[in-house]
Amino acid sequence: MPPQPLSRIIDQLKGEPSRTGSLIITVFGDAIVPRGGTVWLGTLLEFFAGLDIDGNVVRTAMSRLTAEGWFERSKVGRNSFYRLVRQGQQTFAAATRHIYDPPPTEWTGSFELLLISQTDQREAARDALKNAGFGSPLPGVFVAPAGTAVPEEARGGLRLDASAAPDMARRLLAESWALERTAGAYLKFMAIFAPLQACLRKQETLSDADAFTARILLIHHYRRIVLRDPLLPAELLPKDWPGRPARVLCGEIYRALLAGSERWLDDHGTDENGSLRPAGAALARRFGDG
Repeated sequence: MPPQPLSRIIDQLKGEPSRTGSLIITVFGDAIVPRGGTVWLGTLLEFFAGLDIDGNVVRTAMSRLTAEGWFERSKVGRNSFYRLVRQGQQTFAAATRHIYDPPPTEWTGSFELLLISQTDQREAARDALKNAGFGSPLPGVFVAPAGTAVPEEARGGLRLDASAAPDMARRLLAESWALERTAGAYLKFMAIFAPLQACLRKQETLSDADAFTARILLIHHYRRIVLRDPLLPAELLPKDWPGRPARVLCGEIYRALLAGSERWLDDHGTDENGSLRPAGAALARRFGDG
């Protein structure tokens, strides 16, 4: 049986509307991409079985994500293997930086402004810009601190440099991002995972399967918040902003789970060539200080 804090997190997941597709995205971005980017469907089915999610639900979600252009499928005999398509790889790379890299410490006083006039182009670029850290004060207008990378989906927009005094900058930010909602989500995240943090600090032993489950659910919850957080410099944020303590908590739990969760992947993760390849050094640097 999973430890009580993890059981409560799993029970909460079961009480939410189906998020199987979102969980699959988390599994790929957090665990499969560092191990080569391809995985056997059976590996996914085994993980989701531990969450009492039916295999047919997983197959349906994979088919939908493939039809939407996230994955491509290959078959070896009767076995299906899934890999991110090129556009998905680019989106995941931007999200990976946003989730795991250190946040900025200083503000230069400047912003990136991006104007996208055509409605169809704007629709295609909106999610990519949001995942890259851009907010939107007006339709077709996107803003982020200077130096924020513009995703490929939005390269056709008009890019401008702008500057603002701190007071004006805070007003612009308040109109561009729902910071109060994000702050509340961070506080809820910490309340959910603080018991697991306490459990791990007591060095209570988790099985490798539980470590992998806990790692995926941790990032599943965290990424849904942090990808909507522009990761602004402290100078522009409200006092007592909970984003930084939430990142510290997430990083501590993640590092405590990493060894056991990677052992689970070593034992159960499979691609077309057999066992998944080892992860590179970048995995160990996640949630570092730079």
